[in-house]
Amino acid sequence: MYNFGLLANRASTTPVSGRQINNGMALRMIDHGTKEYQQMVQLRNDILRKPLGLWFDKEELEQEKEDILMGAFEDDRILGCCVMTRMDARTLRLRQMAVPNNMQGKGVGRALMIFAENIARDLGYKQLCMHARSTAVGFYQKLGYHITGEEFTEVTIPHYVMEKDL
Repeated sequence: MYNFGLLANRASTTPVSGRQINNGMALRMIDHGTKEYQQMVQLRNDILRKPLGLWFDKEELEQEKEDILMGAFEDDRILGCCVMTRMDARTLRLRQMAVPNNMQGKGVGRALMIFAENIARDLGYKQLCMHARSTAVGFYQKLGYHITGEEFTEVTIPHYVMEKDL
């Protein structure tokens, strides 16, 4: 288990392109099993799973107790989320990044990525990797991630492995 302590206090002060997030959006850690976690699972189901005819199973969600869970919130409403899973002492894998379609292009995903990278660095990790959907590759490239292999199919859709040294 990770001890996040002071990391969770970064809420509305994470810089995004030289600006402060001050539009009411707070970035914070999410504890497994909480009300915020249930919102996170629902958002991921709606954005990432249902369109593919997939659902989370209990065992899959149980494994997330060991993961780093984070979200962007406005008041008590989740605006976006992502998960980081430890791969080894050097690398975390970013996964399950979800932002509702009506919130895309408004800085939520970018803020979450900066927050995730800061947390990874603070915990001593040197690299983030991910299996990025082909439709999201451009978003991640703008943030400094690069493709490290050939296209592959995961959950029935094209993906690329992408990485960034922190």
